Amino acid sequence: MKIKFTEYIKEHVILGDGAFGTYLYEKGIDFGKNIDLLNLKNPDLIYSVHEEYIRAGSQLIETNTFGANRFKLQKAGKEEQVEEINLTGARLAVKAAGHDVYVAGSVGPTGVEFPLISGEISPDDLKAAFAGQISALVEGGVDLLILETFTHLEEMLLAIETARQVGSGLPIVAQMLYPSQGRTARGIDALSCARAALAAGATVVGTNCGRGVDAMTTAISHLLPLAEEHVPLSAFPNAGLPEIMGHRMVYPAQPAYMAGRAAEMLKMGVRLIGGCCGTTPSHIHEFRKTLKLRHKKEPRSITVAVSPLEAPVAAAAVKKSGRGGFLDSLQQDRLPVLVELDPPTHLDIENVLAGARSLAASGVDAITMGENPLAILRAGNIALAHRIREETGVHTVLHQTCRDQNALGLQSHIMAAHLLGIEAILAVSGDSASSTDQPGVSGVFDLNSLGLIRMISQFNQGLNMAGQSIKLPTRFSIGAAFSFRPANPTLQIARLERKAAQGAHFVMTQPLFDKNEVEAMVEQTSHLNVLIFPGIFPLISARNADFLHNEVPGISMAGWKGSGRAAVRAVAC
Repeated sequence: MKIKFTEYIKEHVILGDGAFGTYLYEKGIDFGKNIDLLNLKNPDLIYSVHEEYIRAGSQLIETNTFGANRFKLQKAGKEEQVEEINLTGARLAVKAAGHDVYVAGSVGPTGVEFPLISGEISPDDLKAAFAGQISALVEGGVDLLILETFTHLEEMLLAIETARQVGSGLPIVAQMLYPSQGRTARGIDALSCARAALAAGATVVGTNCGRGVDAMTTAISHLLPLAEEHVPLSAFPNAGLPEIMGHRMVYPAQPAYMAGRAAEMLKMGVRLIGGCCGTTPSHIHEFRKTLKLRHKKEPRSITVAVSPLEAPVAAAAVKKSGRGGFLDSLQQDRLPVLVELDPPTHLDIENVLAGARSLAASGVDAITMGENPLAILRAGNIALAHRIREETGVHTVLHQTCRDQNALGLQSHIMAAHLLGIEAILAVSGDSASSTDQPGVSGVFDLNSLGLIRMISQFNQGLNMAGQSIKLPTRFSIGAAFSFRPANPTLQIARLERKAAQGAHFVMTQPLFDKNEVEAMVEQTSHLNVLIFPGIFPLISARNADFLHNEVPGISMAGWKGSGRAAVRAVAC
């Protein structure tokens, strides 16, 4: 059970989550789209973001309901869905949080202009709007309410008053926006605002959003007298001021910088720290590491429904899966080596087994098995991986694509791999089926590689995709594919960060042919807590190099111009 929020924050720092809206835009949601509606339209996406932040170290997550009040939803013609959107948002967060992560019901300003014009919108109208939202959040099971990004003190006080009336006694975090010199846009000092909020019934006072970490640190410094009175403070800074690049808003503040400045704010009395616009799970991971905060996520129980004719089965507890059986088996005093053997395009597997025996004798740590690479029909990798493991004792890494099976088949395949003693899976989307050698074949792609990583991670926690108990957790080391492009690595590294956040333990790269590329990759991915296996591919000839460079997805050779001489130079690196 959770320790009561008001008790826990007296003695501990609590790590919140990061941005929701800007992070969803980064994931491909159209900029400016009403993200609150995604609670109903794409609940899996919302749930996955909550999970990413929890994996990164968040001890408190916020519901995706910041703008889900009647006035803002009117603009989308959805004002009648206030209750449904907030209730669903709360339940998604509560489900992701389990029994040990706090859930804060997020409530933002109504968007109504202040000062209020007499005869148009009254304070009671605003209180009714807040009440409709807060009541649904409370019904959804939130642990506390977080009133955030308020620019007008009058509106903040109305929200706090309403939260006191309909919030069932839940703690209230009250955060205002102080864009410059610790003052609101109308010039009210942060300390005056915070004292007014506390008098109205707030439990924690602080600030979020704004003009970045430096401006927020100034605002927190204005609240030092409250810290001396043992009032817990909160701070959720933006990742700097954004730059518009094309159709994207790019925030400049790097995770390490923000974490260092967050440490300054903790010394000033901040007890609830997180991120706002532009921050991601990578920022929260860095906060956790730099601030040395304990990961609050603990095992949680899942209730499994059974029919009256079935004997009741105890619900399985979600367990921390560690790094999986394969990675746990690696020797710490030597460089691990993995070698890929593709299954044959026929049923005579003796040459493959002979090759596996030779590799085992040479001391290889694992043999990896592709699944119909390039969409060419080959013998089933799961059966061959099992045979190799059984005959040689060497670990096998099963490549699992999303191309060839739907979500039902993928789960069955994962369960089969566990039953056959396989302890590592490389999750890949799979090459396009358009290049197949079999007529009439099309790709399935119920999931992409991110979704597959998340699925395997759930199996490691004792749950299937639907959240139902499988009675015994698996022990897979979960692998992710990575194609490093030194000329433009940002997109691929961001995708790798998401894979790590979903639960990947190790990474296998496409072949790299330049030691400078390897060094650049290691440097640019050093913030990720994953083991990276750089791919090495012995080139047979210039023709072979030309084919790989021009026709195999994901493989590129720096400076390759189709010259045999260049190929030799690449190998020499």
